[in-house]
Amino acid sequence: MRSDAPPPTQQVQTPRFHARRFSNWSGLRAKRRQKPSYHRDITFFKDVILLCSPRDNKIPKQQMKTKLHEKGHILSALELDKTWDHTTLLLKLREAFDGKIPLGASLEMLMPCGNKLVTPTLGKGQQLDASMVHKIFRRATLYLRPSVALQPEGSDSSTEEDEWVEEEDMFVPATAIAQASCSTQQEVQTFSSQPSTSDQTPSQWQNDYGTYINLINETSDEDNEDDLYSAIIASIEDTTRPKEHIPISQILSELSDKIDNLQVCKFNINRSAVLDGAIRGFRRLSYDPNKKMSIKFSDDRGTTEEAVDLGGPRREFLHLLMEALAESDMFEGPEGHLNLALISSAVREDRYFIAGRAVAVSLVHGGPPPCFLSRTLFACIAEGPDACRPVLEDITDMELYSKLKQVSEAKTLEELQQFTEPLTDYLANAGCLRHLTSLVDKDQLLEDVLMFQVVQRVRGPLERFSDGLKTLGVLQKIKHHPEAFRPVLCYSPGTLTAEIMDDLFDIRWSEMGSNNRANENRVVAYWRDYLQDAEEEEGPAKLGDILSFATGCHVVPPIGFSPKPSLEFQRGRYPIANTCVNCLRIPLHQSYEDFKSNMDFAIQNTQQILNILIDISW
Repeated sequence: MRSDAPPPTQQVQTPRFHARRFSNWSGLRAKRRQKPSYHRDITFFKDVILLCSPRDNKIPKQQMKTKLHEKGHILSALELDKTWDHTTLLLKLREAFDGKIPLGASLEMLMPCGNKLVTPTLGKGQQLDASMVHKIFRRATLYLRPSVALQPEGSDSSTEEDEWVEEEDMFVPATAIAQASCSTQQEVQTFSSQPSTSDQTPSQWQNDYGTYINLINETSDEDNEDDLYSAIIASIEDTTRPKEHIPISQILSELSDKIDNLQVCKFNINRSAVLDGAIRGFRRLSYDPNKKMSIKFSDDRGTTEEAVDLGGPRREFLHLLMEALAESDMFEGPEGHLNLALISSAVREDRYFIAGRAVAVSLVHGGPPPCFLSRTLFACIAEGPDACRPVLEDITDMELYSKLKQVSEAKTLEELQQFTEPLTDYLANAGCLRHLTSLVDKDQLLEDVLMFQVVQRVRGPLERFSDGLKTLGVLQKIKHHPEAFRPVLCYSPGTLTAEIMDDLFDIRWSEMGSNNRANENRVVAYWRDYLQDAEEEEGPAKLGDILSFATGCHVVPPIGFSPKPSLEFQRGRYPIANTCVNCLRIPLHQSYEDFKSNMDFAIQNTQQILNILIDISW
């Protein structure tokens, strides 16, 4: 072995150039490049442009790009490895340009921002490695700026450089930006001591880039470039702008402004088949999510509740709908931590889209949040499927779970090979079958299997569920404010307390000094004791039942109640609720025991007597 060969930790695969055809860039939306399946998790491809002068701080336009290409300063789809550190990355970039970078020149890595080239923002002491390049640069071209001017091959004249870098008509005007060098002279000496292992020459990849140059020259003009740069700036600002901490109620209130309360869409619902009725309603040709929902329930005998829906029936319907979704075959997993299941009939009937739409409608139309999505599913929705990291607990197939659990606990290579043997057919179907040579392969194998089982296998249903969430602009808000939406989409412990319930209701008192006011003062004390006892005896679940009795909703909707719940008084034996206006009328009993027993009886038997009580209140 040569003494100047890199240490074993730096012996990484030589960069390769991935030949591909570029799409026509006549518009702003270009087709996304399809990555090859091999090395999917550790390698990526990046277009790299080597600038010619330390003064270059503007994005080169087409004539300059053509010259750079002719001189071998543009690499199309250079394969990089995420495991490369800063030193190895720069070494491989230098090798890829095959001697075009002088030994005494350090390199600065820049990214496009509008018409300018800027240095990515790094933390103190940080240096760009390949993994950071993959994350920070995303789809942007990687520009390399040398610390010294590069002379074209076969030229000794300093005027040649001027021809390269000072033709102002080839650049977009921009102000100069001070840049900090990403490499030191000591690093350059390290690079120069390493032999070039690249087996590529410019002639081998020159034709690969020819299609790109031809398409650009044919379709590019000033207006299109300005539009493209504007789109790039908007995209960069959108991804780098700090997320504002806006209350979920404010976000949903803005979305609800689109709803036209003068027009209605009718839903005919049987409480024993809520999801079936919802699907019929959402598929109706006249359905429009921007119109107010009007719900009519039918009892078991098929008669209809003749009442105008002022909010109560709608909230009750959306509450029952969220429960029905959580119990449907479209979701699987432990309660409160559900992932999408793959059901062919649901795919065929497009029920995943209906499920996403139902969640969006519930949030914006004043219904309860679902609170049953797993963190993994939420990450798929908010950040994209490739950004999520499933965990072993997301596996709902208990047989597969137990086998993968054994794999995860393997302590030696022999155990790893032994535990993966029963999974051979599954791994082959999942595209995860590989030759295991060390225990290190275990983590990558588990990651691939989890991604396939939890995410890739249900990619189609996930896309349709996300399409449904686009209703009323909800998905866009989820992506912009994930922290605000996570508590309402994923499971979170009950937050209802006696104090919150007491503050939630406005008390409508009689005139001060009247006999009624004295009775009301006594019963309000009973009411507050009742809430406190409910919290201590059964917790948020009992308080949720009380809230549902009064408003039709077990939790406070993320958008809030409209109108605000109110507390009134009546001389009957049992409490009466008008869920349409969120009004609860409590009885004026003389003793706390009578008050509590009658409140419990009414609330516990809501399903049987709710229809009668609502009709009476109207």
